[in-house]
Amino acid sequence: MNFLTIKLSKRILLFEAALVWTFAGLMLLFRGSSMLEDSSGFTWLKIISCLIGGILFFVIVFSRISRNHVNRIKTLPGDRHLFFEFFNLKSYVMMAGMITMGVLLRKTLIVPLSALSLAYITMGIPLLFSSFRFYQNWFNYQPIMNKTDVSGK
Repeated sequence: MNFLTIKLSKRILLFEAALVWTFAGLMLLFRGSSMLEDSSGFTWLKIISCLIGGILFFVIVFSRISRNHVNRIKTLPGDRHLFFEFFNLKSYVMMAGMITMGVLLRKTLIVPLSALSLAYITMGIPLLFSSFRFYQNWFNYQPIMNKTDVSGK
C-alpha cells in the first residue's frame, strides 16, 4: 500500500487536523517565548498584550476559519478520505507561505527578534484555541446525514 493513498474516516481527519493545529500553536508559543526571554525588556505587559491580541485574532479571524475547516471535513462526500485532506489546497498554500515568511523573518533579522517573538506568541494563541474546535468535533463526532441518506435515494 502506498503511503499517499491511505484513507481515513472524517472523524480521524478531524483528530489529525486538531493535532496539526495544536502542534503549530504550541511551536509558535514555544519559539516566541524563548525568543522573548532572550530579548531585553521582558515584561508581563508584553505577555498580556500578546494574550489580548491572540484572543482577538481568534474571535475575529480564526474562529471562522476553524469552523469552516470543520464543516468542510464533515461535508466531504463519501466516508473515507486521503490522510492529507484535512486541509484543502488553499490552506496548504497559506500554511507554506506563513511558515516561509516566519522563517525568513527570523533568519534575516529584518524584524527584530523581540518584535517577532510577540508576533509568534500572538499567532500561536489563536492556532491553539482553534485546535480545541477540532478536538471537540472529533470527540463528539456525528456524521452529517445527506438528504439522499434520509430519503434512501
